[in-house]
Amino acid sequence: MRVLVIGSGAREHALLLALSKDPNVSKLLVAPGNAGTAKLAEQHSVDVASGAAVTELARKVEADLVVIGPEVPLVLGVADALRDAGIATFGPSAAAARIEGSKAFAKDVMAAAGVRTAHSEVVDSPAKLDEALDRFGPNWVVKDDGLAAGKGVVVTTDRAVARDHAAELLETGHPVLLESFLDGPEVSLFCLVDGTTVVPLLPAQDHKRVGDGDTGPNTGGMGAYTPLPWLPAEVVQQIVTDVVEPVAAEMAKRGCPFSGLLYAGLAIGAQGPAVVEFNCRFGDPETQAVLELLDSPLGEALNATATGTLASLSPLQWKDGAAVTVVLAAENYPGRPRTGDTIVGSEADGVLHAGTAVEDGSIVSAGGRVLSVVGSGADLAAARADAYAKIDAITLPGSHFRTDIGLAALEGRITL
Repeated sequence: MRVLVIGSGAREHALLLALSKDPNVSKLLVAPGNAGTAKLAEQHSVDVASGAAVTELARKVEADLVVIGPEVPLVLGVADALRDAGIATFGPSAAAARIEGSKAFAKDVMAAAGVRTAHSEVVDSPAKLDEALDRFGPNWVVKDDGLAAGKGVVVTTDRAVARDHAAELLETGHPVLLESFLDGPEVSLFCLVDGTTVVPLLPAQDHKRVGDGDTGPNTGGMGAYTPLPWLPAEVVQQIVTDVVEPVAAEMAKRGCPFSGLLYAGLAIGAQGPAVVEFNCRFGDPETQAVLELLDSPLGEALNATATGTLASLSPLQWKDGAAVTVVLAAENYPGRPRTGDTIVGSEADGVLHAGTAVEDGSIVSAGGRVLSVVGSGADLAAARADAYAKIDAITLPGSHFRTDIGLAALEGRITL
């Protein structure tokens, strides 16, 4: 099976690494890829937002399966163009990708499916903002109603901060979603979904804020770990039964069945799981940790999803132990990152590339989240030690990373 992966981040690097271990995958291709993916796959240039361009490339390289990593091409309908051309594609249609592309659409689906989530209100005019803000608090959650790459959310107890963020979004023409605050630890649960068939992967926990102790602004994700020692298996099943399956059924009922990876971000509070958000693709950086522990052939699983045969897929098998991802970020991230610096140590095992490029034969930084460093071990402590030993061997001027990925769980500070 010839597999073309679309995207350029550490998520795509992780997908390629896992696919390379599948004996049924005979050829790997990636577009556009990065400085690290060149070791695993034949690299091609493409406009990932163009369905016509991606389809032309898939035909040219004779891809048997196309795996779309990022959300933007999915929301723009690239998967539809590929399927219209008769090419098996892992990733939802544009209609189904609205589960991430429009938070208002996602809220409507959840309401119809009877799924617990935060109370919300869409504000589309500055004139309505103050009155709407008065209906929320003392914790304000302000979101960009569209795609924001994980960075369009502000959670604050300061009304002025909430108002400033909302006003900034409205000034740029983006509707604002105000939500009630959901308490409890957060969980990311990835599920392969083929219509109404749902197959969960291991639960993970992301660390969104830039600084240790969950301080500073939200980012695209600074690290993750899996599995979650504090989360009982029955709660994972509850999420599948009470959240993912009803949403999948509701989307099928609406004529936009989901096919691909449905990512449920949840808060596990006193009343049980409640949805924070849905994404329409593999999440980054959780994917890097989750796939590290996958023991089943990934290509087989993705192809079964893409071809509508997920129900007959053998149960997924997982390695024992734990995995931890730590993101190495460029100076000034999540602001405008410093780029163009030479990276030393980025070719070691367990180092996945995201914002990298090759200049004059050297690997240099080319984005905000530059590398994802993945450690594994017999337990969470061993996986953390492995990840941090690897990241300590990497040099990038001005770079920074969190030192506490998975630490709260390790120290027993997360309880239900």
